Parts: sequence; structure tokens; C-alpha cells
Amino acid sequence: MAASSHVVALALAAAALVGLAIGWSQLLALARHLCGPRAVPVRRPPISILKPLCGLDDGLAVNLRTFAALPYPDYEVLLGLRHTGDPAYPLARAAVRRWPGRFRVVLQEGKSGLNPKVNQLMTLARHAHHDLLVISDSNTRVPPGYLDEIAAALEDPAVGLVTHPLVGDGDRGGDGETRSSARLGSVADNLHLSGVMTPSIVAAKLFCGKDYVVGKSMAMRRADIDALGGFASVKDVLAEDFVLGRAVTERLHKRIVLGRAPVTCISERRSLAGFVRRYARWSVMQHQCAGLPAYCGLLLLNPVLLATAAALADPSRVTGAIWAVTAASRLASDALAGRLLRGRGRGFPLRALLVGPLADLLAGAAWTHGLLSRSIEWRSNRLTVLRGSRLRVRPARGSHTHPKSDTGPASAAA
Repeated sequence: MAASSHVVALALAAAALVGLAIGWSQLLALARHLCGPRAVPVRRPPISILKPLCGLDDGLAVNLRTFAALPYPDYEVLLGLRHTGDPAYPLARAAVRRWPGRFRVVLQEGKSGLNPKVNQLMTLARHAHHDLLVISDSNTRVPPGYLDEIAAALEDPAVGLVTHPLVGDGDRGGDGETRSSARLGSVADNLHLSGVMTPSIVAAKLFCGKDYVVGKSMAMRRADIDALGGFASVKDVLAEDFVLGRAVTERLHKRIVLGRAPVTCISERRSLAGFVRRYARWSVMQHQCAGLPAYCGLLLLNPVLLATAAALADPSRVTGAIWAVTAASRLASDALAGRLLRGRGRGFPLRALLVGPLADLLAGAAWTHGLLSRSIEWRSNRLTVLRGSRLRVRPARGSHTHPKSDTGPASAAA
């Protein structure tokens, strides 16, 4: 028994060290990508930004303000809401009053699908005036050159979709001081997005030619969306961004461009339980989209979890030392990712970096849920996630009610 535990521990420790090498190579890819030249458009065609809202996201008023005065000659921002009773409605109306030529409020028409974000996008696309459509989540903030980079990429007819690297923020105030109000779940959220997800997406693109689209920032031509069947084609899938990205390459035979300007995702008030729930849902989605072998391979992106399992399987100086190395590496890699994505002087503070190993262990719990379960609860709906992240209603035992496809207080960016 002791011998088998020792062998298991050695295998887990070796996997953790492999994971460290992969993680640092991903950071190298991220640094290389961000240092590249920013594309400049020859023409600047009009753009419609589709921004579904649902509830009061962290910093929503400031998030909207960053879209009010982008240095681009002709664009509109459509703020989608399910109904006037949504808590975000007063803020949306205030944005329209303050910037009447920039923002419009559009109320959702119908509830045809199980994905509430896509239900809003279907209405927003019908009301958009322009043919270049940018899907932008409500918790995002963008840099000044954001629309120029999109316009430049879509000048190439062989490009069908533009997405961007993401960085988490919200643990610092505008003056650079650490936010005392930031909850641990938000710190974990921002670290995981910046230090794990974005480097892995960039490395997959640069090293393997694999495209992973994240719908927090996604731009397409209306003609290409229509050729795929419109947003209605993804109304009953959880990972509408992943499915659209795959359809662009496999059905339209067009390329996906990963921009260089990071898009900031604001998280300030998420609890640790909320962090686990969110990543548990994402894990179910990843499993059903990627398949079991690739999903199991994701464990290599969590060396802290692997080293912890090794130390528990066979406590010793060796496994303890490997755990210490992985934890220290996690702090260092998060610090570097923060500096690369946020800019010098705006990286993660030490007190935030210390949450990194805990975030990895909680992400491991979410991964386990995704391995064992296909069920999620999303905006008060019990759903089963099938292959390719297709959704099916999972009614409560003894219930024959229809799904509440657009109910509940959840954020649009959840």
C-alpha cells in the first residue's frame, strides 16, 4: 500500500513539474503576443456594439463610460435588457441621456432559447444599424484602440471573427490602492482569468494553431453570422462563443484573429462560493465541448493541485518541496501575467497573489464537478449540458413546468 502511494505521488509530482514548464511557456507566448504590433485599419466602417445587460455588474456605470468616447468615428452601443424591471435599466437609461448619440436601450423581444444571453443578442442584432457587430459583455472595459484593431482585422475577407485576450481587475481602486472591499472570490476570479485562462488561450493559438473564442469580446460581420444561421443557431447551447468560433473555421473556412489589446473584466464582489459555482459551470461546459481526454489534460494547467495531491498521497520532504515550488511559481507567474496584461505598475498586489494557490485548489474542485456531472443551475433553471454544450431542460422531480429561460437575478457576465 505504501509503495503504491509512493508511485502515485511520484507520478503526480512529475505531472506538476510538467505543468510548471507548460505554464511558463504559456507566459512566454503571452509576452510575445502582447509585444507585437497593433493593426491599423485602412478604412473605419461603422460598428454596432451589442451589450447584453442583466443585473448590476460590478462597476457597471464605469464599464459603460469606457464605451462612450472611443476614438472611432462611427459606432453605436446597444444596451440590451430583458425588461424595464431589470436593476440595470436605470443605469442604461442614464447612459442614453448622458450620451444620446452613442447609446440606445433595446428591450428583448421573445424568449426563444435556453441561453438568455443569446436571446438578447437575437433582438440586439435585429435593431443594430451597422454590419460589423461586436459582442461585448457588461463587465468589460476596453482600451482606446479597441475598435480600430477590430476594423483592421475584418478588412481581410478571410477573417471571420475577432476576439481578444482578457485580464481580470477590480482588486485595485482607480488610484492604484488595493480595494479593501474586493471579496476573495473576485481576487481568485481575476487571478485565474489573467494567470491561467488568457495565457493558455494565447499559447494554444501561437503554438498549436488552436482557436478558443471567449464571448466577452467577439466581433463578426453580420453576413457571416447570417451564413451560420444567425444567433438563433446557438440559442440552446451554453458555450455560444466556442460553438460560433468552431463554425467560423469549419463551416465558413475563415480565420479567427486574436487581438493584442487586452479587454478588462471587472470583478469586485464575488464570494469564494460564487467563484466555485462559476467555474463548476464552466468546467461542465469545457468537458462537454473538449471531450474527456482533452478535459483530463487540463489538469496539467493546475500544478498546485497536482502537487497537493502528491503531498497528500505520500507526505515527504520531496513532495513538500515540490508543493512549495509550485506555490511559489504560481505567485511569480500571476505577478508576471498581471504586469503583462495590466501594464507596469498595475500588477496584482502581494495580498492578492497569495490567494493564487487557494484559487487553484478551488478550481480543482470545480474541475472534479465538471468531470462527474453534466448538470448546472443557471438563472434559476436546472439544465443538463450535452455534447458540444447543447442545453436540455432538467425539470425538478415531480415538476412539469416549462423552463424560465430568462429569469433570475444573475449578471449578464456571470
